[in-house]
Amino acid sequence: YAVPMIIGEIRRYLRDYNSIRVSRSLRDIAYKAIYTKENMIKKNLKEPTINEIADEIGIEKEMIVYALDAIQSPVSLFEPVYSEGGDTLYVMDQISDQKNKEDHWLENLSLREAMNRLNQREKHIIEMRFYEGRTQMEVADEIGISQAQVSRLEKNALKTMKNYLRS
Repeated sequence: YAVPMIIGEIRRYLRDYNSIRVSRSLRDIAYKAIYTKENMIKKNLKEPTINEIADEIGIEKEMIVYALDAIQSPVSLFEPVYSEGGDTLYVMDQISDQKNKEDHWLENLSLREAMNRLNQREKHIIEMRFYEGRTQMEVADEIGISQAQVSRLEKNALKTMKNYLRS
């Protein structure tokens, strides 16, 4: 009697005090999809597609994807991914910005003036990182330097720009 009650209380606590609330029905769909996927892998010796899982359990594929996304634990953009010699690579550094379209012309003018204070290499790095939305690794590969060097150059360039914009 005690074991199921304790397990139930622990599950209830984890469900109620999780950082993001996900409905029980959505959670059930996600777990059902995971269970079905595992069974299909054992049975067919290959990973099933979302469509195959949806057909098997009779739920729309969009709902399955939504449910699986909902049960994922959130990750901070400042979560370290890699660290070598004091230069840490964060999740944020690995994300490409696909829609960095500036609508504010005054800010654009100020940024362009701040960019003019940088040397050619720093300017190129800032343009690739923030205007083209590339990751530090992509910039490093193109320029032919390490990601750590890109990180340092980017940090110094941003500091120079910030100091100019403050004055």
